Amino acid sequence: MSAEDLEKYETEMELQLYKEYRDIVGQFTYVVETERRFYLANGVDVQVRNSDTEVYFEVAMSDAWVWDMYRPARFVKNVRVITFKDVNVEELDKPDLRLPESGPFGG
Repeated sequence: MSAEDLEKYETEMELQLYKEYRDIVGQFTYVVETERRFYLANGVDVQVRNSDTEVYFEVAMSDAWVWDMYRPARFVKNVRVITFKDVNVEELDKPDLRLPESGPFGG
């Protein structure tokens, strides 16, 4: 496989992964970013741990989706990540759960 073929394959896989992400993101509550991967999850617990000389993070996620184009099964029931770098956890906005601005509930 040539370098050009590999680049084309990776581009196609990234597009396929993005489309999957776009279709499922509404099913999740949190976005979690570590230095190695990106996750969607419905449950997240981050614990700061200390060893003798280092501080690290233990991230436990449940009902998760893993952003990894080389992984055929991206949906996992539970995943645990250990990282020495920052962890970013954001709650996803759920616009479909908002009340309409006009009507009986809006202002």
